Amino acid sequence: MGPVTARIAIATAAEFPDLDEDGPVLLAALAERGFPAEPAVWTDQDVDWSAYELVAVRSTWDYQHHRDDFVRWAHRVAGVTRLVNPAPVLEWNTDKTYLRALSDAGLPVVPTEWKVPGDAYTPRTQGEYVVKPAVSAGSRDTNRYRAGEHDELAVTHVHELLAAGRTVMVQPYLDAVDTAGETALLFSGGTFSHAIRKGPLLTAAMELVQGAYKPEEIQPREPTAREREVAEQVLDALVDVSPAGRADLAYARVDLVPGPDGEPILLELELTEPSMFLVHDAADGAKAAALLADALAAAAG
Repeated sequence: MGPVTARIAIATAAEFPDLDEDGPVLLAALAERGFPAEPAVWTDQDVDWSAYELVAVRSTWDYQHHRDDFVRWAHRVAGVTRLVNPAPVLEWNTDKTYLRALSDAGLPVVPTEWKVPGDAYTPRTQGEYVVKPAVSAGSRDTNRYRAGEHDELAVTHVHELLAAGRTVMVQPYLDAVDTAGETALLFSGGTFSHAIRKGPLLTAAMELVQGAYKPEEIQPREPTAREREVAEQVLDALVDVSPAGRADLAYARVDLVPGPDGEPILLELELTEPSMFLVHDAADGAKAAALLADALAAAAG
């Protein structure tokens, strides 16, 4: 790596050295604020992270393959410069057992059956459900099953994950996602930015995702007042259940889907490397990029 001229490093994966589709608009917005930025691959041993005033985690979409290394990297970087989101948040959020803490705090979280290595597993007797590991991203190692039809496949899937030493999550498939889709609410610097609709990703007993992530159908969406309320409640609760509060976050994404009664239920809270869908802001894509750039510039000082 040559001399560092950028003040901000945008951490990414080797598979995405030029970032995602949001990269160009974010880099341009940062440059406009006097903060030149450049991509840097988090697994590249030649990167001098201390040369940057800020390292912003963005498209590190391979972390689930070696989470322990990723967490160690985050703490190491945080020891030599400013890292966002903070390393303790990344450690907490890269294991989906964080959902238990949010559920225990009284937030509407998708009901989850947890299995750890050594546990037995009996498939569900009715309805559709989802099996996935607690450390995962991009729908990898995740599948949807129908009770009474895919029992053997589901049991095999769970046992393979447990045998690999992974914690397993079994959740009911919320079929509203097939019609309403997911609503992802994006926040920059703790402030609501915009929202998008994600179409359904999982089909019953599908082939497991092989790439970094399963391609998504994305459209701009105006969230309902109730979705905004739930998303705000989730972020406000972080100060009590996580290593940091919403004021410490440069970015956040709250993924909601209607439950059986139509009320929004939290699927995931993405604080590590979520796509921010800057170019999908219905009002003005430049506004969303500006808001995130402001949050990163503030963190860089």
